[in-house]
Amino acid sequence: MNEQLHHVTLNFADGVTHSFSVPRGANILEAAIAAEMPVLYQCRSGGCSSCICTLSEGEAVTQPGASSSLLGSEYEAGQRLLCVSQVNSDCTFNLGYGSEVGSCAAQEVHAFIDSVERIASNVVKLTLELADGEWMEFRPGQFMQIVVPGLGVLRSYSPSSTQVDLPKMEFLIRLLPGGAMSDFLANVAERDQVLTLSGPYGAFFLREEHKRAPHIFVAGGTGLAPILSMIDTLRQGSGRKPRMLLSFGCAVPEALFSLEDIELRKQWLPTLETRICVDREASDGLHPGSPVSALREDDVISPDTVAYLCGPQPMIDAATQRLTALGVKPENIFAEQFVASH
Repeated sequence: MNEQLHHVTLNFADGVTHSFSVPRGANILEAAIAAEMPVLYQCRSGGCSSCICTLSEGEAVTQPGASSSLLGSEYEAGQRLLCVSQVNSDCTFNLGYGSEVGSCAAQEVHAFIDSVERIASNVVKLTLELADGEWMEFRPGQFMQIVVPGLGVLRSYSPSSTQVDLPKMEFLIRLLPGGAMSDFLANVAERDQVLTLSGPYGAFFLREEHKRAPHIFVAGGTGLAPILSMIDTLRQGSGRKPRMLLSFGCAVPEALFSLEDIELRKQWLPTLETRICVDREASDGLHPGSPVSALREDDVISPDTVAYLCGPQPMIDAATQRLTALGVKPENIFAEQFVASH
């Protein structure tokens, strides 16, 4: 008996369309990879949402026994994770990124430690330099996985640097008590030590199609790292710079970091406005409260405004609600949850 095949169409944000066949009941992502489709993915188990898309036509369901990080409301709205979904008919999916994004296939590279600098009470800046002959293409906002030497475990971090800065790469890393990477960086790491990285991963990145629209960036803690990469990428690009607002916050003043870097970007970018926030003990020049509470009604100056959020999930939820109420279209809000890794 012939295997029943269904036709799957992928509509990318840049207008490019790709199609491939999937056996009925088969995993969509695995079929897409086999057909060399330029789709984003990472965990392949329903946990990271890198492969998220929206079902616009047909029937696609979560595979029996698979777990998914999608909320019930998101599923009902048509969102699907390709890595845990199967098709029961011909289907069409819309993806929120251009076809060129998924062409940056994840790869493994090696890099030398250039420096480990403590820049706050619980944050270090890790600077690496790729080994000779090695390279890594990535988009601002995406993350890498770094192997903790001696333990073999992986930790995920987004570069605060940009593609232009290669072969140098910088990461802002929160130190956690008893954390595998934290202990390594605080007590073991040495200059010229070799680290193994893989990437890039993730569907959180600067959208080229929105580069001329007003930008709002909301960052909590080391969620600032990918946001700095995005701001610098906009700065390094040609042409007129969009209006930008960065609202960045930590719990207390002594937890703040990279303030000189932020101030320098304000000097480079006249279109950049910044608000530095602390939940407690705010002094002159600091906004008392979260980076979400610093958002004002007049911040959304255009229906095309785009927002990028990175930090703890409660901050992302609050920022999404606030920005939507201020008039930002839900489809123009992009977010990445930063989870503490031990």
